[in-house]
Amino acid sequence: MIRLVILDVDGCLSDGKISYTESGVESKNFNVRDGFGIKMIAKMGYTVAIITGRNSPIVAHRAKELDISYVYQGVKDKLAVAQALCVELNLLPHEVAAIGDDLNDCRLLQWVGRAFTPADGSRHTKSIAQILTLCGGDGCVREMIEIVLEENGDQERFINFWM
Repeated sequence: MIRLVILDVDGCLSDGKISYTESGVESKNFNVRDGFGIKMIAKMGYTVAIITGRNSPIVAHRAKELDISYVYQGVKDKLAVAQALCVELNLLPHEVAAIGDDLNDCRLLQWVGRAFTPADGSRHTKSIAQILTLCGGDGCVREMIEIVLEENGDQERFINFWM
């Protein structure tokens, strides 16, 4: 049973595009459906973590907005961070699901119990993870969450929050 969901940001929670204003202010787009799914699984008792290779105040803001307590930015070795988090939370790899879209996610995706990649993930992640039907920033995280909930037998509980 999955108890921890690890999320990459650029290319998964966002479409991977980074825009800058003339003054150098960065912007990213996030999908509301992804955020809704993240908040709901957290309310259901799942732990959610962000592990991303870049540093961005936007990610910190989005994580705070979604009540994600475990946020790791500027990470070079995502697997090492995930392993340390699992020790802290007393979890085993088969209790972890992760989503990633590029080479820096591959070691983590190979280690976790359930690995996912967006439809537009790299060919390397597609060779080791379940390929979702949606692209990064277009709701692929929500798609992953719904698959995890279904496989854990929690889909009805998720739906009953709103029906």
